[in-house]
Amino acid sequence: MRLIQFEDRQGSRKVGIVCGKAINVVSQVSTMHELALLAIAEGNSLERQAQLLNSNTSEDYAAILKENRILAPLDHADPAHCLVSGTGLTHLGSASTRDKMHQKLDDDESAMTDTMRMFKWGLEGGRPGRGKVGAQPEWFYKGDGDIVVNPGAAFPMPEFAEDAGEEPELTGLYIIGDDGQPHRLGFAIGNEFSDHVVERKNYLYLAHSKLRYCSFGPELLVGELPANLVGMSRIRRERRPRHLGEGIPLRPGQHVPRHREPGVPPLQVQPVPAAGRHPRAFLRHRDAVVCRRRAHAVGRHL
Repeated sequence: MRLIQFEDRQGSRKVGIVCGKAINVVSQVSTMHELALLAIAEGNSLERQAQLLNSNTSEDYAAILKENRILAPLDHADPAHCLVSGTGLTHLGSASTRDKMHQKLDDDESAMTDTMRMFKWGLEGGRPGRGKVGAQPEWFYKGDGDIVVNPGAAFPMPEFAEDAGEEPELTGLYIIGDDGQPHRLGFAIGNEFSDHVVERKNYLYLAHSKLRYCSFGPELLVGELPANLVGMSRIRRERRPRHLGEGIPLRPGQHVPRHREPGVPPLQVQPVPAAGRHPRAFLRHRDAVVCRRRAHAVGRHL
C-alpha cells in the first residue's frame, strides 16, 4: 500500500491511499502521525488501519500534484519533535569501490583509515541475527522537521553553501509510540540534498555538509521493501527554471535542483533533428558529455 499526506482545496490536511490515478481519503484522522498512533493503540498494522478508515471520498492525484497540495508523508505538529538523520558506510557501494575496499580489508587493520575500519565493521556485523546487537553504522544529523521541504517545492539554500547536490536516498519512516518504542511505518524515496564541496574538503566536515534542507516522499510505501527497485524518470518539460535551488519532480518523491549557479540553466543538448526524430533534453549539470562536432554551411552544430 502507498499512502500520502496532502491538503484539500480548503487547506485542511488529509491522509490518502493511492489507488492508481485517484486518492482515497482516509477518514477520522488528518495526519499520518495520527493514523500511525491509532494503529499502534489498536494493535493494527498501518495498512490495516488505513483500510478500516478508507472512505468513499476520492481526489484526483494529478490535481493534487499540479496544485502543489502534496505534503511530506510524515511530519509532526511540533517540528522540534521530528528528527531527520542518516546513516552510511554499511552499504556495499558500487562494484568497483567494493572491490578496492575488499582488497584493502586484507591489510593490517592498524593501517586502515577510520572510514575503512567502519566499513569493515559493517561488513562483519551489519546484519545481526534476531535478538543480537550489530555494528553501529556511521550516523549524521540533518536537522529537525523544519528542514523538510514538501515534494516538488523549492529548496532554500543558505548563502554560505558552496554546492547544492541532489542525493537520491531510501528513507525509513519511524514513529515513537505511546509505549515508548520505535515503530517503522514504511519507506519513501528521498533527496538528501547536501553540500559535496564542503564534504570533500575534509571528512570532519561531513556533518557540516549535511545541515541542508532535504525532501522525501510524496508516497509512503507500507510493508516490506521490494528486493529490487526499478523506475524511470521523466522531466516535465512545460516547467522552466526560475531560481536557484528550485526542485522539479521527476517521479513522486524524486527531486533535482534546477541549477547550481545563479543565472546558469541546466545543461541541455538540442541537436538538429533528422527527419522523423524529435529532440529531447536529457542531460543535467555535471553530466559527462561526449559529442561529435561537424561543420555546416550555415554554422556549427552538435
